[in-house]
Amino acid sequence: MNTTDATLALIMNISKVNSLLSRKFDSLSAHGISFSDFTILYLLKQAPGGKLRRIDLADKIGLTPSGVTRMLVPMEKIGLIAREANERDARVSYAAITETGKSILDDAMVTAVRQAQLILPENIAGNSDIVASFLLQLGGNIS
Repeated sequence: MNTTDATLALIMNISKVNSLLSRKFDSLSAHGISFSDFTILYLLKQAPGGKLRRIDLADKIGLTPSGVTRMLVPMEKIGLIAREANERDARVSYAAITETGKSILDDAMVTAVRQAQLILPENIAGNSDIVASFLLQLGGNIS
């Protein structure tokens, strides 16, 4: 296999792993959320004040601002997040995690951690710095 084919195969395998990971995290549906919902709640809870500008949230998860807005609408409807306006700039709005969102995230965290431990082979988990560095170079800077 030449370098070009190997590079393309690597990218396609990364895409496949992404799909497989999403499917394995379907167990979060027991908490009433998807893996995407979980990711958003996780990022919001980690953010200062439990909120992020929608554009910053979109950047963190690799979506367009309109894509993240489409994801947030159902989460707002069921009370996991709330929309907050910026006092100084009416064009800017924040997504903020609610108490309900925090509670569901805390419950789902147990499932997510267990699933992550089942997914990652021990030899990868022990070398997570190397894997994290590789993913960071590809744009995987979610934390």
